[in-house]
Amino acid sequence: MTIPRPYDAVLCDFDGVIRFYDQSELTELERAVGLAEGTTAKVVFAPEVDMPALLGQITVEQWMEVAEAALAVQVPREQARALVTAFVKAPTRVDEDVLGLLRRAQEHVPVVLVTNATLSLEDDLAWLGLTHFADEVVSSALVGVAKPDPRIYEIAAEHAGVPLERCLFVDDREENVEAARALGMTAVLFTGLPDLETALAPLLG
Repeated sequence: MTIPRPYDAVLCDFDGVIRFYDQSELTELERAVGLAEGTTAKVVFAPEVDMPALLGQITVEQWMEVAEAALAVQVPREQARALVTAFVKAPTRVDEDVLGLLRRAQEHVPVVLVTNATLSLEDDLAWLGLTHFADEVVSSALVGVAKPDPRIYEIAAEHAGVPLERCLFVDDREENVEAARALGMTAVLFTGLPDLETALAPLLG
């Protein structure tokens, strides 16, 4: 007897699940100019600063300029520029264990990246050697809508070719996970590899 699959597609976030940033240089810079650790990220990720970039309305360079101006309220402009540059240019790594699990999942169902990203995502994926990794990529900057807006989940499910309720959604932000659950998806808050292993176990056996 064939056991039915628990879901027919995996919709997965990118940053915080697959890609991770090393912000140690930024932390040192913040200390050097007398800012609390995480101050730059708070400014850069403030909705009025980063949302236009995540919706594809401005380039990464323009986003950096806006963030620099916002941060310059707290430190001299030159220091603000250095902090924002360190934030955006921070070294990244890909979690190969997560990729390995997702590739195993791809043997059974489509895997779709669903990410709040800037217009640089395509270049970033190419640089990381991940251009052809996912079956589909849904970037907020290209579709003009960002998580947790329900529409981006609907677009991702359409790309996967399955109903929303037949999707597994994986993300590292609680508000995005809750939005997915509200649409009937199976949704998992990613805090580390065991969360993904548990979520994919019914599919991988």
